Amino acid sequence: MMVADEVLAEARHWIGTPYRHGGSKCQVGCDCLGLVRGIWRSLYGREPQSVSTYSADWAEAGASDPLLEAARRHMNEKQLIEIESGDLIVFRWRDGVAAKHLGVLADTDHFIHAYEGHSVMESALVSQWRKRIAGVFSFPDR
Repeated sequence: MMVADEVLAEARHWIGTPYRHGGSKCQVGCDCLGLVRGIWRSLYGREPQSVSTYSADWAEAGASDPLLEAARRHMNEKQLIEIESGDLIVFRWRDGVAAKHLGVLADTDHFIHAYEGHSVMESALVSQWRKRIAGVFSFPDR
């Protein structure tokens, strides 16, 4: 089985997990970063770096782009036209602020993410989401 297939299978396993800011436990609670952290742990046994506690408005402070920077350190960056199922999608809400949301591409038109106020779910990758894509990354081979 290819890594992308394993990523997608694990992401689907998390569907229905309640949204909990800062959480990363399948079927207990997670946010979008927690979902990706959980997938990573399932594939590689441990997280690639420690994550400190963060507030809900962390992306509004500072000039850095920590989600994109971490993805570039630990994953394989791709061009948007190369996107495939199992890839990580990083979203930026608006120009001039740090990227603040993550999801995993399920198929050409859907992605899996932890949606605030809801749960981990599969959503349509409609134009409102597509125009906010700030980066695409594949998980590394094991």
